[in-house]
Amino acid sequence: MIPREQIADLCRAFVDGLRAALGAKLFGVYLYGAVAFPESGPTGDVDYHVLLAGPLTDSERAELEGLHASLARDFPALGGELDGYYILEAHARRPDPPRSQMWAGATDGAWALHRRHILAGRCIVLHGPDPRQVYPPAAWPEVAAALRGELDFVKNHLDEYPDYCILNLCRLIYSFQTRDVVISKAAAADWARTALPQWRRHVETATRSYAGQATPADREFMKSEVRGLLRFACERIAETGASGDDG
Repeated sequence: MIPREQIADLCRAFVDGLRAALGAKLFGVYLYGAVAFPESGPTGDVDYHVLLAGPLTDSERAELEGLHASLARDFPALGGELDGYYILEAHARRPDPPRSQMWAGATDGAWALHRRHILAGRCIVLHGPDPRQVYPPAAWPEVAAALRGELDFVKNHLDEYPDYCILNLCRLIYSFQTRDVVISKAAAADWARTALPQWRRHVETATRSYAGQATPADREFMKSEVRGLLRFACERIAETGASGDDG
C-alpha cells in the first residue's frame, strides 16, 4: 500500500508530463477511486481519467508511453501503479462506456460506477473544468450492470487477490442492498463488521492484508474462506432482486 503523502508529488509530475506531451489537446485530468476517499488510508494504485480534446497521434502515444515509463522509474512502487483511461472528451459526455485512446483501446467497464463516484464529489481535479460539467448521470440499470461486472471479476480472481475479493464482496453486498455505490472498500468493511457479523474475522483479516500486515496464516485463511463469502454474497445479492430495473 502507498502512503497518501507520496501521491501529490507523483500527480504533479504526471500532469506536467501530460501538458508537455499534449498541449491544448489535454482537456481534463481526474482522479477517482480510493485516493478520493480520505478514510481509505494507504492505496495500492491511483485511478484516473485523462480527457482529450482530440484523438491521439502515434507520436503522442509514444510520448505518453515514455511518460509512464519515467514515472515508474522516478516514483518507485508508485509511478508504475497509475491505472486509468485516456478518453475523448466528447465520449466522456455519453453514457456508453468509452474506449481508451491508449493500450489497445481498453474499455472502462466500470464507467457507470466511476461516473456515480465522480458526480458525488469523490474526485480530485488535477486539470480541467468541474467534472459535473462533463460526466453524465448514471441510471441504476447501468450501475447494476457494472456491479455485476465487478462480481464477475471477483469470481475470476479469488486465489490471486483474496483480500481484495473479500473487501469488494462486502462493498457489492452493500451496494446492491442500498443502491448506494459511492462507498470505499474501507467504509464497506466497517459496515460489514456490524451488518455481517458472521464474516467479521474475514473482513478484519482482509483489512490487515490491505495494510500490508497479513501473516502467512492470514493468507491461507483468506484463500480457504473467500469462496464461502462469494456464495453468501451471491445469495444476498439475488435476494435484493437486483435485475437492473429502475423499480
